[in-house]
Amino acid sequence: MTLRDCSILLGLACMTACSGAGGDAPGASTTGSFDGIEAGETVHYTGTEPFWGGAAAGGMATYETPDNPGGSEFPVERFSGNNGIGFSGRLNGTSFDMTITPGECSDGMSDRTYPYTATLMIGGEQRRGCAWTDSQPFSGPEAP
Repeated sequence: MTLRDCSILLGLACMTACSGAGGDAPGASTTGSFDGIEAGETVHYTGTEPFWGGAAAGGMATYETPDNPGGSEFPVERFSGNNGIGFSGRLNGTSFDMTITPGECSDGMSDRTYPYTATLMIGGEQRRGCAWTDSQPFSGPEAP
């Protein structure tokens, strides 16, 4: 088993067992795949320390940082778990594995509240952040 396989399995395990949202969360399922985010929807994500963000939809993702504000675009595979979705791909030759799970989230830097949490593994580095979709937006100021 490769490190990438382990990262994907870790993401799936977190989506099914580690999410604090439980079966009462919107879209959570105890018998099938998560259906709270439509397959065609764009998922936006953001995080701090270090600052990062981007979006994923249609088999492609972007990843932005202050050093790369235009972002890098790369192909990803989307999968559904019991309590969330995941995106896996390669960002500049490094594994990119993200899980999106339901649960109120704060970025800690603004007055925004997001409907999803984002957990990202880039290579061996884990990052935490928040996520939203166009149909399930964040609440709070548009420009914090």
